[in-house]
Amino acid sequence: MRPLHLAFGAAIALASGIALAAGTPASPWSFAEQNAQSPEMASALRIFLGLTALSFIPAALVCMTCFVRIVVVLSMLRHAIGLMESPPNVVIITLALFLTLFSMQPVLQRLNDDAVQPYLAGQVKMKTAAERGIEPIKDFMVRQTREQDLGLMIELANAPRPQSLADVSMLHLIPAFMLSELRTAFQVGFIIFLPFLLIDLIVASVLMALGMMMVPPSTVSVPLKLLLFVLIDGWNIVTRSLLGTIH
Repeated sequence: MRPLHLAFGAAIALASGIALAAGTPASPWSFAEQNAQSPEMASALRIFLGLTALSFIPAALVCMTCFVRIVVVLSMLRHAIGLMESPPNVVIITLALFLTLFSMQPVLQRLNDDAVQPYLAGQVKMKTAAERGIEPIKDFMVRQTREQDLGLMIELANAPRPQSLADVSMLHLIPAFMLSELRTAFQVGFIIFLPFLLIDLIVASVLMALGMMMVPPSTVSVPLKLLLFVLIDGWNIVTRSLLGTIH
């Protein structure tokens, strides 16, 4: 049940952050608190809000974690080797998901300690738990976001420059964070492509020198790239490099 609690807390934090950033005057948390006098009504509202918050988990996974960085790099690795269908998409997505959970463990643990557990114990209200839960996620996103990307979104929105972390709006931070994640993923992917590109060039040159121009270079280069990747323990290197780029 603990992963469900963490996911529920992350979803609540996302919903709260988007609502607060959009300046919604009446949030669902305040509506639930107004009807908390009736136990049956409060229980029904809690179930309804819980299911609503769970629907934000896919958006939270893509927008507020390093999932985009990991899945893009793994996809580029597959193309660099020359395999279009292997590993399958479901394998890449599942591996990216668990690597994301592993890398986000400190953030989720802080979210669980500061927001989820106090709320489940009845020590704080849902609105307070949501405000506490957004803080560790926001802090993580700011550490991964380049200042240029955040400045771009603030400039496009014609918003005043934030003076502190609390002044950073989620509507500006989320797209800036995703732009930074894509930039980092492309940088790592470029480095991964280089050795495989070198093998392709060598194989193409050797085949042309031997007069075997009718033989597709990929027929020879793909097995060589697979052999090289296995010999250097490529999966461990890629995983270490990916997780090492997360601050």
